[in-house]
Amino acid sequence: MALTRKFLSALGIEAEKIDEIISAHTETVDALKAERDEFKAQASRTTELEKKVKDLEDAQNDSKKDSWKLKYEAMKEDFEEYKNGIEKEKTTAKKESAYKKLLKEAGIPEKRLDAILKITDLSSIEFDEDGKLKEADKISASIKEEWSDFIPTKQTEGAKTSNPPANGGKATKTKEEIRAISDPVERQKAMMENPSLFGLPDNSNNE
Repeated sequence: MALTRKFLSALGIEAEKIDEIISAHTETVDALKAERDEFKAQASRTTELEKKVKDLEDAQNDSKKDSWKLKYEAMKEDFEEYKNGIEKEKTTAKKESAYKKLLKEAGIPEKRLDAILKITDLSSIEFDEDGKLKEADKISASIKEEWSDFIPTKQTEGAKTSNPPANGGKATKTKEEIRAISDPVERQKAMMENPSLFGLPDNSNNE
């Protein structure tokens, strides 16, 4: 029930006392309202601060997630590079083994194999789904044509000593010029004349 003049007068309170009561009551109500408003403001500030704290925590969590994500991506990339490097080494070793086998089958001496592999481009060599060398016959024919001078032949007459190059064993062409020769026979001949460029043994004194 509201505290009004009518209500106080009905209680038999004098008019002068009524004014004092109403004034005191108004002051009390106003004070309570002010206190209530302050509590509301504090509650609002508290809610705002809680929101800011949560936003900061979320931002920190996101930052941590991003940091871990970057570390994970970097580690994953390093692992993929390592794995690809291993696979490449395996593939290269497999190609060298297959090509070396064809060299042996063509009659190339064992001591020539590593030198020939060193200067041979194996990028075009491929394997089928069963792991077998593709176009092996074609590669063998190419080997016999390109490296024919390294394949020993049976002779019925006395062994002949090869004449050393007229230039005294010094290179007459650059490695790039020799590799640019399209004719495989001519290219192989040029390699034989300039063995030092390709790490090949000097054949000039061999029988």
